[in-house]
Amino acid sequence: MLGQGGTEGLSGLAQNFQSQGLGDTFSSWVSTGENKSIQPQQLQGALGADVLQQLTGGSGMSLQAALPLLAQLLPAVIDKLTPQGQLPQNNNMLQQGLGALFGRR
Repeated sequence: MLGQGGTEGLSGLAQNFQSQGLGDTFSSWVSTGENKSIQPQQLQGALGADVLQQLTGGSGMSLQAALPLLAQLLPAVIDKLTPQGQLPQNNNMLQQGLGALFGRR
């Protein structure tokens, strides 16, 4: 999940953000400094329709309701998953964390 083109987890997400010109934003979430904000439309482009459908599909939330929530929460989630300022080896952590937020196990 959370990666396009066969790349998953935080590494895949970092690549998606980079390809959308949002690499600096994603890097700010991983680093130990202040997190840059992201607009829901930017997040939609970086995540892609398939990932957003996976995230919201079982939650009962519409995409319009989920995007602003994700734009607020995702920087904090990634920041908490990367306390040392580096991507963790366990790519499943992000999937598990976001799945819990949206009621999926």
